[in-house]
Amino acid sequence: MPKNLAAAALLMTATFAFAQPKGITAEMIGRTLPLEGAPLAIAGAYKVTSEPAFGAAGLVVYRPAALEAFPKKDTLPVMVWGNGGCAIDSTRYGGFLSTIASHGVLVMSTVPLPSAEKGARRSETADDMRAALDWAAKENTRADSPLKGKIALDKVAIMGQSCGGFLSITMGADPRVKTIGVFNSGIAEAAAVNATQPGAEALAKLHGPVLLINGHEPDFLMGASLATFEKLEKLPTFYGARHNAGHTATVFHPGGGEFANVASNWIKWTFKADKKSGKMFVGKNCELCTNSTWDVKAKGIK
Repeated sequence: MPKNLAAAALLMTATFAFAQPKGITAEMIGRTLPLEGAPLAIAGAYKVTSEPAFGAAGLVVYRPAALEAFPKKDTLPVMVWGNGGCAIDSTRYGGFLSTIASHGVLVMSTVPLPSAEKGARRSETADDMRAALDWAAKENTRADSPLKGKIALDKVAIMGQSCGGFLSITMGADPRVKTIGVFNSGIAEAAAVNATQPGAEALAKLHGPVLLINGHEPDFLMGASLATFEKLEKLPTFYGARHNAGHTATVFHPGGGEFANVASNWIKWTFKADKKSGKMFVGKNCELCTNSTWDVKAKGIK
């Protein structure tokens, strides 16, 4: 594993330790798709800036630096991200989140408060995600906000990886949330990984399209991802298992790699009616359907 990916995996391991189930090793948690020869992240049209959320310590924003195109020429959906391990610090996902923001998306996640000591950092929670949505609503009306009147509050996605994926399922019950993305994650099949992992009863509260992506057999939550797909009966749902990607997959590749492309295209197709992006998911000959490195299943995807 390249040094930068190894370091990232160690970070994930450290933050996931509280949730590490019996029989799951640090190597399994940190398993990534080999970087050499892997698809590259594809940035969008917008240059990206990241900044602390105004007046909301503990939240960070990734957004297009220039906002003139919004809302007349383009929409600015919201995506709130849940970190692997339910870690409070999202900075290691900066490349992944920046790629999504570059496609014209307001992306939010959490960072530790400056006063928090490394060993005493709390975990990210669904309440943090709710706070991010509340912030976006207020910022859309704040007089001096560069985002005033530009945020598409009717186009909200919650996405997360591993333990953050548990949070995305929980947050899917929020009426403000129109779609969720669950990466390397899913409902508890039998014994839960930890108290944060929802059971099948949580799926009845979802009300929008669901994206389920995992790292295939090297990903110890592949089974949970597939079980989630199988139990969802009434909602449009896309399931993709990327061969040999592992539990950490590509989120720490430059720009978030292939998984960042999947997340970006899902948001663009769902919220921007981008037909080109939709080709990744729609129909028997969809781009991921015909890609030999993916196993896919879909329900209600039109």
